[in-house]
Amino acid sequence: MAGLGQVSLRKTGQHIFARNIFIRPTAFYSSQNNKKGGPAAVSARIDSVGKSLASKGFLRPFKPYDAPNDAVDKISAICASLNISSKTDYKLSNLEEKFKILDACFKDFKHSVPNSQVHEINTVADVIEFYKSSVDTTVPFDALKKADLPPNLHIQYEYLRFNPETDTKFNGQTAFPKSSTLVTGLKYREKYPGHIAKRSFP
Repeated sequence: MAGLGQVSLRKTGQHIFARNIFIRPTAFYSSQNNKKGGPAAVSARIDSVGKSLASKGFLRPFKPYDAPNDAVDKISAICASLNISSKTDYKLSNLEEKFKILDACFKDFKHSVPNSQVHEINTVADVIEFYKSSVDTTVPFDALKKADLPPNLHIQYEYLRFNPETDTKFNGQTAFPKSSTLVTGLKYREKYPGHIAKRSFP
């Protein structure tokens, strides 16, 4: 039989406490877990989600960042101004100390550590490694424009849409005279003009 726990409801910072929590018996939870494959299946699903996110990493809204050549010197100067050791193995065990150095680096480099990576910054070496790593937000398709392609490979980057007023190679004739070229998107309506085919009715 499920039990009912009474806990006060408070929200302070990042900690949320809920009330009226229904607690399932251990036996029932174990049987349900076994039906779904057990902990191994749950771990496999988490791994698959992680791989999916990793494959889509270039689509994340990161800002581009070009790491300067003097990143190490700048971080050493920041550590000196904050009375923090600049030794690479110095551990930032104090949260206030970590906040001060990351805040100072953000103001100097104009590049912040994402929330998902703050827990990975534990030493001065981690700070240096982060700010020495450039961030390239170019998607693979746009990167092909700068790539040295083989001579027998050509990529058409812009859409080709038929319009009898501009495509005059065959006097404006098309193989699909009754098919219209419609541009429904507001974003591309001005860039790619549409064409409504003239239909002859008996």
